[in-house]
Amino acid sequence: MNLAEFGNLFIRFIQFKKNPFHPLVWINGEPELGKNVSVGGMSEINATGARLVIGDDCDIASFVAINCVDSHKHCIGISDEVERRDIIIENNVFIGSHAVVKGGAMIGHHSVVAAGSVVDGVTIPPYSLVYGNPMQVKAGYYRERCQGCLK
Repeated sequence: MNLAEFGNLFIRFIQFKKNPFHPLVWINGEPELGKNVSVGGMSEINATGARLVIGDDCDIASFVAINCVDSHKHCIGISDEVERRDIIIENNVFIGSHAVVKGGAMIGHHSVVAAGSVVDGVTIPPYSLVYGNPMQVKAGYYRERCQGCLK
């Protein structure tokens, strides 16, 4: 059985939406995906009830969660609503394995989110390096290294 056959069989049994990436990528809602986007296996892109944009030429590693939905306040009884916030990931962004991007985040172009990082719902400037939990941001870290990069 080849990967395509496995993917079709897997989708039929577990009801994942078919996607152009890996059969074990979970896409929920209707995210806006740019050209030349790559998403590794076991990653989640959850755009349920909010706008989620991933720009052109982005590379999303395996085991990444990009999730517009946060239900923790609802679950513990301090909110009647599940929180849903937009996420915008501009062009040429790399997101490393096991990273989490939370609702409200805006990641500027030519930025890198290091493996295992948790990106809070804030604006990250272009050319930044984001790392850690709690996250640290080195704004402009890649600006000089990226001379000649397309904007």
